[in-house]
Amino acid sequence: MSHEHSHSSCCASTKNPSDCCSHPLSGLEKTGNLDAFVHDKLKDLLILAMFESRPWNLGDRQLFQLQEKLNAYLSFILDGEMEEAFPHLKSKPVCIELRTLYQPSEEALGFISRARQQLSYQQIDLQVVHLEEQLDGCCSSTSDTCCQSPKQSLAITC
Repeated sequence: MSHEHSHSSCCASTKNPSDCCSHPLSGLEKTGNLDAFVHDKLKDLLILAMFESRPWNLGDRQLFQLQEKLNAYLSFILDGEMEEAFPHLKSKPVCIELRTLYQPSEEALGFISRARQQLSYQQIDLQVVHLEEQLDGCCSSTSDTCCQSPKQSLAITC
């Protein structure tokens, strides 16, 4: 299975990872987009964030979108594209964050738990972050640079 992925405005490095937000067209339904990518200099951690602004009531379709989006992120990390595009960030610990406005459904939480376990074998953390308000697209003025993601293919299924 192969997809081409684009990258919305994001922050390649920032002092505060919450300063890096999504592009208005990003989210789980845009499985080909890398929503946000930031190097948290305080924690020396790479954070790849995906956003979900919809309630978790779309069932299998929404779970499939989550799986496809996660696959795209894993492809970017594990296939060497992240390292190639950002060699200075090589060997940094990685966390994927699902930033959501609503509490995920039981089915989504089960999938996330299974995915978290599988990702731990690759030393990749997976976290769910509950957002309190709708994000409107931005790229922090405190960031050093914004980045564009090259094309990616996905191959991992959780």
